[in-house]
Amino acid sequence: MIYKGFQDLKLSALGMGNMRLPVIDGNDNKIDVDQTRQMIAYCMDHGINYYDTAFGYHGGNSEPVVGELLENYPRESFYLATKFPGYDLSNMPKVKEIFEEQIQKCRVEYFDFYLFHNVCEMNINQYLDPQYGIYDYLIEQKKNGRIKHLGFSTHGSIEVMTRFLEAYGKDMEFCQIELNYFDYLFQDAKGKVELLDKWNIPVWVMEPVRGGQLATLSDEYAKKLKELRPDEEVPAWAFRFLQTIPSVTVTLSGMSNLEQVKANIKTYEESKPLNDTEMKQVLSIASDMISKTAVPCTGCHYCVSKCPQELDIPFLLKLYNESMIAGAGDFIAPMALSSLDANKQPECCIECHSCEQVCPQTIHIPDELSKFAVKMGRK
Repeated sequence: MIYKGFQDLKLSALGMGNMRLPVIDGNDNKIDVDQTRQMIAYCMDHGINYYDTAFGYHGGNSEPVVGELLENYPRESFYLATKFPGYDLSNMPKVKEIFEEQIQKCRVEYFDFYLFHNVCEMNINQYLDPQYGIYDYLIEQKKNGRIKHLGFSTHGSIEVMTRFLEAYGKDMEFCQIELNYFDYLFQDAKGKVELLDKWNIPVWVMEPVRGGQLATLSDEYAKKLKELRPDEEVPAWAFRFLQTIPSVTVTLSGMSNLEQVKANIKTYEESKPLNDTEMKQVLSIASDMISKTAVPCTGCHYCVSKCPQELDIPFLLKLYNESMIAGAGDFIAPMALSSLDANKQPECCIECHSCEQVCPQTIHIPDELSKFAVKMGRK
């Protein structure tokens, strides 16, 4: 395992994200604890010491499961990270209540890393508003030793990040951003890295394979990569890209089964940064993919909890993207839609916009579902 220095700590360059754990019967709220136990055991045995969770992951069940399983290991053998759920504005007045609940759910006396969760356009004003006391409370917990290191995650624009940093940057020790070779261009992750470099804030990475999108590529793209590195698997290219960026400290992978854990740990046995030719190639592939992609959904499932129709929005948007990329030859989206109940189709969106209020990507979800329905001839 590769390790990176952070202050006086040695962190595994690969961290285990706990947002996409194996589930039972396809229900995102029902984590398969036995499978997750095997995954964490393998991670611990093979050098991963950083574990990331959050209040809302898996319908609120990620924190207690991760806490239960990590409790079997010496506290000094792992670093645990979680976040204040400001992606939901109704949580803003509840920082003390939520923090105390998280301490209990995770079965710890302190968090090694704690983040303002998803600083973005929809919550920046509230995060900066002193009436909620979020910053003051978290700084107090840091002084009390219940938070060892304080940072923030963001899906917001560079302008939003700048506002947050100008207010709280002197106390931010790390920042977690969506960074991969697709979003390096698509969401100007390159500019975000450069901004954090100016503030001397190390980068934590989420969505390294963009919700699985970069784990499997078309034959056309895969062939181009194979010509450069015949022995490198497609998912590894996403991680090699990140190994090329100096300020990246921890890369979080939301692994869903033991096979993914083993493959990613194998990749992180050594660092193999991309050379200039390889970097140009992955960015060229990304540009081509961007030109064919409709919606920047990463499958976080926040929207699902707010949908009164209980639509599987990430799945529908994934099908929409698949349809856009496949073009006239698309057969996957129509086939998949045919397997869904009539009341779970994209046209069943009632345009209440509740989903938009918690979307990290600020996607206009009802509009995109409407476009998808029209494209599929369902509206």
